[in-house]
Amino acid sequence: MEISYDSSSASAVTVGGGGSGRRQVKLIPLRHPDPSSFSSSSHPIKGWLAELRQMTFLQWVELLFPCYRWIRTYKWKDYLQSDLMAGLTVGTMLVPQLAVGPVALVSLLVSNALSGIVDPNDRLYTELAILLGFMVGVLECIMGLLRMGWLIRFISHSIISGFTTASAVVIGLSQAKYFLGYDIVRSTKIVPLMKSIVAGESNFSWPPFVMGTITLVVLLLMKYLGKSKKKLRFLRAAGPLTAVILGTAFMKLFHPSSISVVGEIPQGLPTFSVPKEFDHVKGLMPAAFLITGVAILESVGIAKALAAKNGYELDSNQELFGLGLANICGSFFSAYPTTGGFSRSAVNHESGAKTGLAGIFTAIIIGCALFILTPLFTDIPQCVLAAIVISAVIGLVDYDEATLLWHINKKDFLLWAIACIVTLFLGIEIGVLVGVVASLAFVIHESANPHIAVLGRLPGTTIYRNIQQYPESYTYSGIVIVRVDAPIYFANISFISDRLQELVLSGKRSGVGGSETEKVHFVIIEMDPVTYIDSSAVQPLKDLYYVYKSHNVQLAMVNPNHKVWKRLTISGVLELVGKEWHFVRMHDAVQVCLQHMQSLKEIPRGAEMTGKDESVGPVFEVREQNKGDLDPEGEALV
Repeated sequence: MEISYDSSSASAVTVGGGGSGRRQVKLIPLRHPDPSSFSSSSHPIKGWLAELRQMTFLQWVELLFPCYRWIRTYKWKDYLQSDLMAGLTVGTMLVPQLAVGPVALVSLLVSNALSGIVDPNDRLYTELAILLGFMVGVLECIMGLLRMGWLIRFISHSIISGFTTASAVVIGLSQAKYFLGYDIVRSTKIVPLMKSIVAGESNFSWPPFVMGTITLVVLLLMKYLGKSKKKLRFLRAAGPLTAVILGTAFMKLFHPSSISVVGEIPQGLPTFSVPKEFDHVKGLMPAAFLITGVAILESVGIAKALAAKNGYELDSNQELFGLGLANICGSFFSAYPTTGGFSRSAVNHESGAKTGLAGIFTAIIIGCALFILTPLFTDIPQCVLAAIVISAVIGLVDYDEATLLWHINKKDFLLWAIACIVTLFLGIEIGVLVGVVASLAFVIHESANPHIAVLGRLPGTTIYRNIQQYPESYTYSGIVIVRVDAPIYFANISFISDRLQELVLSGKRSGVGGSETEKVHFVIIEMDPVTYIDSSAVQPLKDLYYVYKSHNVQLAMVNPNHKVWKRLTISGVLELVGKEWHFVRMHDAVQVCLQHMQSLKEIPRGAEMTGKDESVGPVFEVREQNKGDLDPEGEALV
């Protein structure tokens, strides 16, 4: 019986022995790559340069000025009011923090790095801090230009959510001193913060606590009303600014001495100056790399968290370049390393910001305040600013995500818990490192132990799927069909090789569709999910072939992509296995294997195998489920 497919490119291949059992199978030929093209594989840098040369003028404008992307699509009626309110709110919050405010993570890292080199009271300390900002900016710009934002993809959403949640708790507790009326220790760990809060209870003051609590309740109520009722959504954006205005008016009218205020703020902008002390660059490099990594994680972490909440895409490369440019420019105006902060980003988001225009409004507010408006900010109560920060970071405590992960994937919940607990108890710095290591360890484990599925044919089709997912699928006696769901490289080739040998050489059908033991003659590997094979995996593949050959098992491969096919050809795997054992479609491979097995059925038991049939193995028997249960194209189904 002839088996054919509707394909103009199909070629007839006759397999099997002589006699009436011989059938002709029409196969789609696998296109072999031209060996002359192997040396012309594109280099990543050349490809990147080619992309740059093909960019249009508008694409260059978007690359150098990312704001152009949202400016040209800006919805003035929908976004202007929200951006204006957010800019005013964040600007009002930031101006007082130019004089005093919570210690940020990057500030702690800068302090730890420089304290071991120079005394904090020395002028050199300031110069090195500015130089460090310049170095961090250069590193971030280089990473952005080299498109290394993909590194951030290795940090899972679970890690970022856990880290963000813990950081929000720490930041919220660091604001407690403005509610309680006494100083607490500056720390990024929850235990020292709690101990300090409890130890200073004798200095507790009611007025700031009452004022801060009322402000916080009002802010949360306005946020809730703004979210739940469409007509009142302006309340969400107006809440922080309303709190500042009312708090300042209260202080100017009643002047309570027990409530601390911002006080005098330095006036004017810093002067232009070039970073100095470049002879210390070598000694500052470790600190620069550490601060760069932490700053990126903090900034991109909050950016990814907000992107997930609002449903938009984040360009990590653009984020890196923007951070780097901000640090480089800032270093010429006496700024030390900066990054996108959790609390300020949260306030900006909760105030209703829609686009980067909110940041422009914030900059205008800060600029005007530094020149002419500083007297207006002197009487802002610290407890009101603390309430604004706490109400903003409450939204970053992502307990809903933890609950969801617990029900969906326990491994992801474990990553979330590790990042959250370590950050809370060991500090943000160690939390960042442990979170990154845990995330990478999870990726490496999954990559080194890829999923390998045993496939069967769905009834009435030529489609092959995982037999565990589709238990009704057919399998064939003497043929094992497997799919490797990962690239094959040095870290996982040992696992893949061991698994393939175990499936075949053990002879156990428990993983293939039955409980009995039987001889395997053919192994067909579905190569479509294998996107890459490195040179370290080539020799183990050859060793696997020789192991199969020693047991009279023939290896076949189906549908390798162009890159994998080139690697197999250059390494000699193609010639070793044989071109005739590489196929475009899985069903073609199965048909050929069945034909070979049918030809073996005609050979007397014990007969010596010679030539091409030697790799096929001894006589076998194709078993039928029912006499009438045949494949639509004629072969027996087992």
